[in-house]
Amino acid sequence: MKGCIRTLLSIAAMLWGLCSIGAQERNSLTIIFYNTENFFDCEHDTLHNDYEFLPSGQRHWTCGRMDYKAEQTARVLANAGGSSTPALIGLCEVENRKCLSLLCRKMADYHYNILHSESPDERGIDVALLYDRKQFQLLDSAFLRVGANKGLRTRDILYAKGGTRDGDTLHVFVCHLPSMLGGAKASEWKRQAAKDLLRHCTDSILGCNRNAQIIVMGDMNCRPADDISGLHNRMQELQQKGIGTEKYRGRWTCLDQFYLSHALDSMCSVSVYAPAWLSERDDKYTGTRPKRTFYGYKYRRDGYSDHFPIVLKY
Repeated sequence: MKGCIRTLLSIAAMLWGLCSIGAQERNSLTIIFYNTENFFDCEHDTLHNDYEFLPSGQRHWTCGRMDYKAEQTARVLANAGGSSTPALIGLCEVENRKCLSLLCRKMADYHYNILHSESPDERGIDVALLYDRKQFQLLDSAFLRVGANKGLRTRDILYAKGGTRDGDTLHVFVCHLPSMLGGAKASEWKRQAAKDLLRHCTDSILGCNRNAQIIVMGDMNCRPADDISGLHNRMQELQQKGIGTEKYRGRWTCLDQFYLSHALDSMCSVSVYAPAWLSERDDKYTGTRPKRTFYGYKYRRDGYSDHFPIVLKY
């Protein structure tokens, strides 16, 4: 009898160990989203209005400043991942592939592949995805045009489908929704056009597989809400605690957000990466604020971005 009990206890311990290992494996994928704040090169693109980010422009943007911007951005991304190599890095406010290639050279130890396409945005800023092919095997990708039938010139939505080392299939969307320039209400239709497109895509995926694993990440240019059906906006809880990724007139807001499908939601943790070295004192509104590259047209060499990155552990 005692032998049977010992055998049952051994089996239970083994099963507990397997469950623990499985939980650790599920938590082994790190995903980052970061608004880089105007990561431009220093050459004119005849198709876009990038004049202020030229050596002769209002911001006196040079190749040296571009190179240092890449170095600062690489430092943020490497540290935000902690001890794990980020599997996926979603980016926005990047002008072109030249900027992304420079960034990847600054992160040479990680060996990232680049997903990027030129969008019709008037200033020429785009979204992009860096992926570690050892952790994420790209199966399909697309760049979705937002509001083209309404004459809207804004960033595309990036879609990537890939397999993980655990054998899971991830559907990933990277966004930078239209800004509130001209007022929140007057510009709401632009963001709604982007969310309608997102909803159409995610509904199609969930219609084929209700257990599909979907991640939507990006700068949504609005407060977090569950406004994409079938997905949970994980930044709502952080916003309620007064945690934000961007500070405007003394108020923190989680403009940068993760939406997760129900199949993923309970397996993921989400946080804002905001160490002291990414912040500085806010003399006007008290507290702290992100240490950005520009205040108006004043260049700050020790700055990083006007947004903090967000991190998902899966």
